[in-house]
Amino acid sequence: MEAITKTNFSFKGQRNKYEGKVRDVYDIDGQYLAIVVTDRVSAFDYVFPKGIPFKGQVLNQVASLFLDKTADIVPNWKIITPDPMVTIGHKCEPFKVEMVVRGYLCGSSWRLYEEGGRSICGVPLQEGLKENERFDKPIITPTTKADVGHDENISKAEIIKHGLVSEKDYDQLEDYTLKLFARGSEIAKEQGLILVDTKYEFGKIGDKIYLIDEIHTPDSSRYFYADGYEEKFVKGEKQRQLSKEFLREWLMKNGFSGKQGEKMPELTDQIIENVSQRYIELYEHITGQNFIKPCGNGIILERIESSIADALSKL
Repeated sequence: MEAITKTNFSFKGQRNKYEGKVRDVYDIDGQYLAIVVTDRVSAFDYVFPKGIPFKGQVLNQVASLFLDKTADIVPNWKIITPDPMVTIGHKCEPFKVEMVVRGYLCGSSWRLYEEGGRSICGVPLQEGLKENERFDKPIITPTTKADVGHDENISKAEIIKHGLVSEKDYDQLEDYTLKLFARGSEIAKEQGLILVDTKYEFGKIGDKIYLIDEIHTPDSSRYFYADGYEEKFVKGEKQRQLSKEFLREWLMKNGFSGKQGEKMPELTDQIIENVSQRYIELYEHITGQNFIKPCGNGIILERIESSIADALSKL
């Protein structure tokens, strides 16, 4: 199966189409968004020429599930998921920050700590912490939401000072973030997983805050297997995890971490297959359902277009 990395549809009421790192976003009448989650893959804010088969379907179906499972905590943008790779929802005015929440010291936060950093986004970190150590309580380490280039770490004080989010709204975003993380952690625990860290994006319609974009997917989140976590932590061994960190680590071993002047390595067929299987593995673990693979790229594109058009006609 070839990866689906591009769509080019035209729908009634369509104002424009925006191509994000992995999503094709169709603006319908300035009121709705029809988002196709493609198989494009990005790391270190770079989009690779080759995609990952089935990745888009995994991301969209996991996000759709968690949007439903957290709707009692915060309203979200989703109206309907008419296709395994599509969600249609309300168009919101997004906040220009991403709310990153961490339950464990790993990934980029560990790399910063290892280099001597003892504060992330204004949150102090104590001495003597080890890689993959659980924090006493989750910490929020927001980033800017860049239209192009890299997102940057930013503190709560800086966000409010620069007027990116009002203090009142930011306090609400923090509250939503911690409650969403707690819910995601509970669901992950039921499936034998640990939700290590994740990010949430929010937007507004009028004065009402909505959860937007994806939630608890392997692109926005990191999961460890609960079984064996303690033993591996004590021994200082790498945790068995389900996330894009596997891809990031492979890229760094091959001399690429998104820095200027570095050459982007080509994703090998084996790496693509491994990453694809990890996405499917997470889907099956987190949902408790078997992943159903589609057949025929041309048929899939026709199915996506038809599903969106049909759903839009009923809004």
